[in-house]
Amino acid sequence: MSNRTPIQIGVIGVGFGTKVQIPAFLSEGVGVSAVCAAHEERAEKAADEFGIPQVYTDYKKMIHEADIDAVSIVTPPFLHHEMALEAINAGKHVICEKPFALNSKEATEMYEAASNSNITAMIAHEFRFAPARSYIKELIQQGYIGTIRDIQITLFVGPTMPTAPRPMAWGSESNKGGGFLGALGSHYLDCLRDWCGEMDAINGQVFSHDPARTLNNTTVTADSDDAFSFQVKFSNGALASMNANSVAPYGNGAQIDIFGSEGSLRTTQSGFNPTPDGKVWAARYSDGPAMKELPMPERHFPIFDDRDERLPAFRVLVKRFLRGIEEGSSLYPNFYDGLKCQEALDAIRSISSEEYWKELR
Repeated sequence: MSNRTPIQIGVIGVGFGTKVQIPAFLSEGVGVSAVCAAHEERAEKAADEFGIPQVYTDYKKMIHEADIDAVSIVTPPFLHHEMALEAINAGKHVICEKPFALNSKEATEMYEAASNSNITAMIAHEFRFAPARSYIKELIQQGYIGTIRDIQITLFVGPTMPTAPRPMAWGSESNKGGGFLGALGSHYLDCLRDWCGEMDAINGQVFSHDPARTLNNTTVTADSDDAFSFQVKFSNGALASMNANSVAPYGNGAQIDIFGSEGSLRTTQSGFNPTPDGKVWAARYSDGPAMKELPMPERHFPIFDDRDERLPAFRVLVKRFLRGIEEGSSLYPNFYDGLKCQEALDAIRSISSEEYWKELR
């Protein structure tokens, strides 16, 4: 790393990268001095919008030529492995988007490379820091509802009218890391592990309810999932289950219920993502039967940023990234967290591919 202050970063990818990552880096005092995209005009547009001096279409050139200390990988998952290894081997700190990799083999190699280096490496599981979720973690650790026994999650979102097939894109291609399980399931698996600790066993299924896509004026079939379910058993004895569908007509968002030995907690959200104004409700034997909203401590609202509902949590992640660089460590969520999540994703897909069902007749 150079001796310059502030830290200089290069961003690979200008989709989510321009909506959340670059604004977050700039807001936290990080210098974004290079941007890379496959299409030069998109990279130029991002550079013009944010005043980024260096533009690349070759990520290797950016990593080795740009005056940067760190790299943010905001590309489709099938590129994460090669990009992360290139950056790590060049001595650059790394933030990698989720899902972490295509499979556990790639994830293991990424984790081991980071572990054997002197760089800070983190994965973008920023939803850990959404206010409601960080508060729930605190309450669980305090034993607010006793010993955690069961967590139930539902996530149903979808259209409110019939829609034409969407254009084919990488998110619809499983060999590029597409699919709803990786896109959103990874966040929930990480969140559950953050609350309950290590996962001992998992079961699950993925589904494709609406696979029609368009490509070159032709209808084609996507091979990625748009719905999933899983059950997890944790080392502490807790169980968790989730059912999710991204094409559920009139889906009403997500609900998380946590049941302990002395009470329960609940949080909800109206769409895909937890919001900065998320709420937590609780009911305990000691407080009576009615579920009530808990006042959210101010410490769970460390940042106000109304440009995008995803920005506050990601800015917390950036703060931790900078702290890790300063301390010479990789704070959570780091590449080990990415590996453990990838192992769970792989297990769900493997079990689902076996189509294991117990016939009742």
